[in-house]
Amino acid sequence: MIIAHLKSLQALELAVRTGSLKAAGEHLGITPAAAGQRIKALEDYLGLDLLVRGRSGIRPTRELSAALAHLSAAFREMETAAKILDFQRVHEIHVVADTDWADLWLKPRLSLFKAENPNVLFCVNGVGDVPMRVGQADCEIWFGEPRGGAEEDELFKDYLLPISSPGIKTRVSGLTSAERLEGFPLLHLDCYRSDPTAIGWPQWVNRYGYRKTAAERGIRYAHVVQALEAVYSDVGMLICGLALVQAQLESGRLSLPFPISQGAWTGHAYRVAFRESAVRRAQVGQFRSWLLDMSGETAAHLRHQTAA
Repeated sequence: MIIAHLKSLQALELAVRTGSLKAAGEHLGITPAAAGQRIKALEDYLGLDLLVRGRSGIRPTRELSAALAHLSAAFREMETAAKILDFQRVHEIHVVADTDWADLWLKPRLSLFKAENPNVLFCVNGVGDVPMRVGQADCEIWFGEPRGGAEEDELFKDYLLPISSPGIKTRVSGLTSAERLEGFPLLHLDCYRSDPTAIGWPQWVNRYGYRKTAAERGIRYAHVVQALEAVYSDVGMLICGLALVQAQLESGRLSLPFPISQGAWTGHAYRVAFRESAVRRAQVGQFRSWLLDMSGETAAHLRHQTAA
């Protein structure tokens, strides 16, 4: 009886819970008439009236009232079981992101999320556990202005300041303040050009000094990751976002050749937008919450560092 009339029992429970056949039908993806037909088939089988239909809506008959608590509990347990089983199914999350942010901020942290969610597979900019589905990214992360989407959030603004290898920092620290940058190659980034308030070497030198000539000269790089390879090799110093190089600074691979106070916040921020249909999936919603939490930690850490 249960298997043969499971859909009828489901329509019945929803109709009572929501108070209408229309709402029950919308939940099941069928018309109100179809929901009513399912319930009528069960009533015919039992030879009982199960619902009373009146101006105030639908309410259970005396016969149904005796079983309603058990019926509702049964479907709650079934929904819980279905969610548990679905959560154990392998899920894919596809991310399109600013390449520097993805390589330097997200990927080093992604193992933390995957450790708690081993059934979630990632594809970040076409690379990862699964191939990218063309045009089907679940979220997009960029550095720039808001786009006004419904599922859009600010992650964090970055703090731009000079960085160098430990060797260059040692050499620089032995020079007098007025000439500390003279003769050192300066490396420049194009990835912050969209932000009118972001500082580069000309603005930094104009604000803090240390050099009198040719602050605009030097090698230009499109991405932070490329420029960092030059910094590691003692090619020159770079103005870069602090959030992207925290791990390298903590490990000692990179250094701050000047006081941390001699920097400036970006006007733009790293932002994320999720597809509305994607964020309704449990794992994507959980990833969104995790991403916002981790970004909040980064923002708080930057504020603490710069305040100190």
